[in-house]
Amino acid sequence: MTVFLITVVVTALSLLIISKLPTGVEIDNPFIALIAGAIIGVFSGIYSLFPTWLRAIPAVLSLGLIPLIGSIIVFGLSAWLVEGFRLRWGIGSAILGAIALAIVNSILFFILRQIGLVPV
Repeated sequence: MTVFLITVVVTALSLLIISKLPTGVEIDNPFIALIAGAIIGVFSGIYSLFPTWLRAIPAVLSLGLIPLIGSIIVFGLSAWLVEGFRLRWGIGSAILGAIALAIVNSILFFILRQIGLVPV
């Protein structure tokens, strides 16, 4: 449960950072970012319930395109569900936002692993 809460906070922080970049992602306030981070975390958690081999085979065969499409759908769906989280350019913002979220989340989780707040 603690790891999920850390993931939600890191994702919310990532969304706030992304909203300051020219990606077309708009977030009204930090509370909206927390809600959107929780929704993205829940959808990602549902995806991780599938066995690793079932996720890895399509990812390898499509050269990573299927997980990217899944991330774009999750990003767009969370923007659709949360009022105050908007994609200014539609699918273009969802694509840029999903890619930026993956990069910023990776950087923040790398820092947290180095500090020791998140287990390896």
